[in-house]
Amino acid sequence: MTGVAHMLTTVDGFSGFSVDDIDVALGFYRDTLGLDVSRDDMGGLQLHIGGTHVFVYPKPDHAPASFTVLNFVVPDIDAAVDELEAAGVALERYPGMPHDERGVMRGRAAGRGPDIAWFTDPAGNIFAIIGE
Repeated sequence: MTGVAHMLTTVDGFSGFSVDDIDVALGFYRDTLGLDVSRDDMGGLQLHIGGTHVFVYPKPDHAPASFTVLNFVVPDIDAAVDELEAAGVALERYPGMPHDERGVMRGRAAGRGPDIAWFTDPAGNIFAIIGE
């Protein structure tokens, strides 16, 4: 394809990932994280986050990705860590990453990107909270 520009014409977009147990995922997203979650007519879940949605679908042979599948932008990362800890959610700590005592990688003060921390859902999917 030389000399011709092609564009993908879209009307919407969304992301999705799998879990091994849709009912456990529903409980975690709704009751532990406090997200707006609905079931859809295909057996999955819709996470309504801000103006977007994320499709979560059941997959019997689910294997979690080795990367972050969902990022939550939060106004105050320390308050978000407090909320997660109060809900019984532990932050992940990765070897070689400069986490502080709370499990947050503080990039903003050092001029190396945002403050960020990671946690997993019951299916092992990696989520991040990112301070705005």
